[in-house]
Amino acid sequence: MYFKRILLVLCCFFVFEQTNAQAPVDEVSNAIKYGRVGEIIKYFDDVVPVTINNAQSTYSRTQAEMVLKDFFGRNSPTDMAILSNNSSDNSSRFVVGEMKTSGGSKYSVYILFKLKEKIYVIREIRFNKE
Repeated sequence: MYFKRILLVLCCFFVFEQTNAQAPVDEVSNAIKYGRVGEIIKYFDDVVPVTINNAQSTYSRTQAEMVLKDFFGRNSPTDMAILSNNSSDNSSRFVVGEMKTSGGSKYSVYILFKLKEKIYVIREIRFNKE
């Protein structure tokens, strides 16, 4: 009986950990779908490489916010689908998706999350026109 309780607690812990690791992925994906930059940047690390159409620059959180607002202003998102959501180890996750715009364009999206002080932060984000 004691063993079953320990097993149950461990299972709950692992489910909870997986849910926490997944939460930023879903929230960021939904924020991209609706062009909600404020919801995306709350997960940014202090400095983030942002790539748009293979042009990469590294920005502070405030600068990255302006870059994304400009990008979404010119490319209004209508949909965001996650195509792959993987974890290379316990300290990082990456997401590959496809964003569709009101103008009919499609962008491949790549987001790298890293675990920092028990919270997943965005360490890199890319938008490349397909």
